[in-house]
Amino acid sequence: MSAFWENDLVRTAANFSVVVLCLVLFLAIFELVTKYKNMEEIKKGNFAVAMATGGKILGIANIFRYSISDHDSLLTMIGWGAAGFVLLLFAYFIFEFLTPSFNIDEEIRNGNRAVGFISFVISVGLSFIIGASIG
Repeated sequence: MSAFWENDLVRTAANFSVVVLCLVLFLAIFELVTKYKNMEEIKKGNFAVAMATGGKILGIANIFRYSISDHDSLLTMIGWGAAGFVLLLFAYFIFEFLTPSFNIDEEIRNGNRAVGFISFVISVGLSFIIGASIG
């Protein structure tokens, strides 16, 4: 059975499946903490929300990229990926805290592309730091 799990195609399929499931779960968590509905706003053409959401997707995927390359076990990869997600979520709250003169979620919901772009860059940029730091 160990030969089965050592097969590159099996490992790739397992990593892909697990990361897609984690991505859906983590995006649902982001949906709970934001004051707007991502897919509804994207459907309306809100580019700021699309950038912020795209940054979250790319950030989560990048964290898992590091987790996959640094860990052999699927469970360990999931654990470090989840830990990285928690740090990315924490960064989201820090971003909100560091901008007391306006509300990040409201600006993004209102289509402020500048705030959406900064949110994108923060998510992606910090994902490289988080990814390089995980275990």
